[in-house]
Amino acid sequence: MCGIVGYVGKRDSQNILIEGLKKLEYRGYDSAGVAVFTKDGLQVKKSKGRLANLESKLGESPLTGSIGIGHTRWATHGKPSDVNSHPHTDNSQKFSVVHNGIIENYISLKEELVAKGHVFVSETDTEVISHLIASLYDGDIVKAVQQAVSRMRGAFALGVLTEYEPEKLVAVRLASPLVIGVGEGENFIGSDIPAILDYTRNVYILNDGEMAVLTTDGVELMTLEGNFISRELFHVDWDIVTAEKAGFDHFMLKEIHEQPKAYRDTLSSRIDASGTRVVLDEVKMSQDDIRSIQQVHIVACGTAYHAGLVGKGIIEKLARIPVETDVASEYRYRSPIITPNTLVMVVSQSGETADTLAALREAKRCGARVVAITNVVGSSVAREADDVITTWAGPEIAVASTKAYTSQLVAFYLFGLYLAQTLGTQEAGYIADVIAELKRLPEKVERILEQADTIKNWAEQVATHNNLFFIGRGLDYAVALEGSLKLKEISYIHSEAYAAGELKHGTLALIEEGIPVIALATQEELLEKTVSNIKEVKARGAHVFGLNAEGETELVKTVDEVFAIPHTLQLLSPALSVVPLQLLAYYASLARGNDVDKPRNLAKSVTVE
Repeated sequence: MCGIVGYVGKRDSQNILIEGLKKLEYRGYDSAGVAVFTKDGLQVKKSKGRLANLESKLGESPLTGSIGIGHTRWATHGKPSDVNSHPHTDNSQKFSVVHNGIIENYISLKEELVAKGHVFVSETDTEVISHLIASLYDGDIVKAVQQAVSRMRGAFALGVLTEYEPEKLVAVRLASPLVIGVGEGENFIGSDIPAILDYTRNVYILNDGEMAVLTTDGVELMTLEGNFISRELFHVDWDIVTAEKAGFDHFMLKEIHEQPKAYRDTLSSRIDASGTRVVLDEVKMSQDDIRSIQQVHIVACGTAYHAGLVGKGIIEKLARIPVETDVASEYRYRSPIITPNTLVMVVSQSGETADTLAALREAKRCGARVVAITNVVGSSVAREADDVITTWAGPEIAVASTKAYTSQLVAFYLFGLYLAQTLGTQEAGYIADVIAELKRLPEKVERILEQADTIKNWAEQVATHNNLFFIGRGLDYAVALEGSLKLKEISYIHSEAYAAGELKHGTLALIEEGIPVIALATQEELLEKTVSNIKEVKARGAHVFGLNAEGETELVKTVDEVFAIPHTLQLLSPALSVVPLQLLAYYASLARGNDVDKPRNLAKSVTVE
């Protein structure tokens, strides 16, 4: 979730860029940099770490000029470092680029450019863009950017400068947000409105496939094909806090709505051009390494542990390897049986969870290979694991995890398919079908979010109770555990999740007249048994909210209220069914008047045992 700012005008650009980047710090970052046109040409300064590090460099040697671009980076390709920071330039130092998003085909583009004599200095996909634009430039920067973008696959927002046309700033949006600020004799770009709100409240919000050319005299909007666009300015009347939340009331709600993008980004560049196979270049295991795996241990805490429970079902289904799941705080104290043929997978949003790190180190001490799933490049977990699958969800601000959890599920799907490809445990046609359906998940999440009012109604009913149950079977049970945790975390309603078949073993004693029960029933092969379990709680007076798949007709006959998620493969249903449960927790917390983003007694990253 990187940050972009840009300025064209008559004022000192360095200060405007830094102040704009400060307004984007809430998005999270690991490095920062600026590029400014000075009397000596295009000059770049950048630094790993906080903005204060960059400010210190600029204090010692300011960049004086009235046109510039700036960036805060959240690492995806390449560890956090000075050289991997943005802006990136070409070999001539005449072109500079800031970039949010991912260039899926950067490796093939890089190989082509290297063959032409280009020399790269960073590990990033972004550096390819500056070299590509330079290679296509023939005196028209707008045309060169259009040609470059036509060759790039992925999701991106760009800010581009060239020393050859120092009066212009070119901006591009394709599936990554970008806004244009319009002032008097000065214009701005920003990846989010807070970056420019101190200077103007008049903006153009670029749509996908659009670009803008900024000068001191004005802004031209056009399509990537060069067709000019006429659009009315949007006047922003939000305060800065609301702007940081992109108009949402809370960061948690914003992050729930960011899940389609997080899905797309985590899938990006990990599916081959044919769309039928998974590519995990970051996993360095050989085919022999994979074939030697006799068991998998998935170790994590809290929400990440619940993702691991779904991961267990994914890997066992796809790769036919036995999987154990363990809470990280218990793992090393139970003397786990770890051999060189054990693959240990650790899952941590922050990559700094103390118990998960301790489990990782115990696994390595015992000779196991460790694969990490984390959201933070350069974190302790990422550095110490043998292989890392990064979830490109961007930073989460809210304490209750939403998009990090669902991105972890996507990472498990990718890894499970990767194992199945190598081991031959699934037919190529089935793998292609799963991949095709994975790519449809973002649109299906968007359909769920459009029906949020139904879940809000459920939540307002639930919020009047002090006890609640979630039930489900198979993968539905794993999701029920996460739904229950979310509700407890932020609404403070006592909630328990049970495997539906276990109700008769004592839990039914707790069912009383009117108590809410959330029943997940998305697994078609278990539907009849789940319906029987629902009837057991209905017979004892429970009010049942049912969650099923579109097209299923039996559950509605049994429950009091029903919400249908878009139809998908049973294996992929957790990536959809958890979204209404996140919304349920959010709206229940809201109905109770709680601090949604900062629930009591909880912290975002737990770095102590």
